[in-house]
Amino acid sequence: MGPHPAVAAIRLAVRRVLHDIITEHTPASDTRRAPAHGVTRPSPPDAERVPAPGTRRTLPPARPRHEQPSTPLVLVACSGGADSMALASALAFEAPKLGIRAGGITVDHGLQTGSDLRAEEVVLRLTEMGLAPAECIAVTVGRDGGPEAAARDARYAALDSAAERHGATAILLGHTRDDQAETVLLGLARGSGIRSLSGMAAVSGADGRYRRPFLHLDRQTARKACMVQSLPVWDDPHNTDPAYTRSRLRHEGLPALEKALGKGVVEALARTAQLSRDDADALDAWASQAEASVRDAAGLLECAKLYALPPAVRRRILRRAAIEAGAPAGSLFARHIEEVDRLITGWRGQKAINLPGKVVAQRQGGRLVIRQG
Repeated sequence: MGPHPAVAAIRLAVRRVLHDIITEHTPASDTRRAPAHGVTRPSPPDAERVPAPGTRRTLPPARPRHEQPSTPLVLVACSGGADSMALASALAFEAPKLGIRAGGITVDHGLQTGSDLRAEEVVLRLTEMGLAPAECIAVTVGRDGGPEAAARDARYAALDSAAERHGATAILLGHTRDDQAETVLLGLARGSGIRSLSGMAAVSGADGRYRRPFLHLDRQTARKACMVQSLPVWDDPHNTDPAYTRSRLRHEGLPALEKALGKGVVEALARTAQLSRDDADALDAWASQAEASVRDAAGLLECAKLYALPPAVRRRILRRAAIEAGAPAGSLFARHIEEVDRLITGWRGQKAINLPGKVVAQRQGGRLVIRQG
């Protein structure tokens, strides 16, 4: 008898991602395999790796680059919740069969009493699964962008640091189809563009570091897989705290939508994310190709040529120019780009537009100048 359907589903999802990683890890000289998704394997740092501040425990310690085995190392980010525990169990089962080394990282955000003890318990569970290295990293969560965004930024910084120190090829994240649906709705509520509606990518980060095998699986499948395998699961109280926007959406917003529109809302939103991503990728490529044609010999943007472009392409060029000038991408919203766009489409002698990061956009002699103010 084979494994429970839920267990089989999570293992298959992880196996597919690991096969991609193996393909990408194959040296370029091996012409029998080509890189998947256009992603290349990140190179470990040249200097000897040393533990990052806040690291409590590492099993075993990281090794310098010249001592690293040639087989790829894949880490799983595990909070102890059902999604990430299911992911860790599937990685521990599939990785040895494919000759891949597998480890786990848990991040202690320090936002709850006893979070350090909970993190150590997760490390113990990862070790019992046979994952090594198994590490807990404590972080300090700031305030920029609100508590959820600040915690996310601190978490990804810790994961990036761990990947560099251990020379990891990839880090697996346990985001599910339900998480994807919530992300799409949050982007819609903010009035964001199509890129925000595209949700989370299956492959993201520097050199395709982050992989999300469960984006086509629902949250209940992961929880069921944990239950049938008798895996202990920790339910983060923040996930049910109405003080957090995502929590309210999960427990109030989505159920209300399903009641009003019927079942299938989550699946439809996840499908919208993929369709939006395809469109956004195509528009980004178009904007990248068109940008050179709208700059003069000095590299300045020509307003007449920008005006001739479709709005979706033009605004992408304007956003990219603002970021290159020093505007923080996370603080640059659609309303900012719309104001800059009016310098092209509704020119009436307006004053300069102030953008985040002390960046200024102004029209001068038929040219759009975006620079530090």
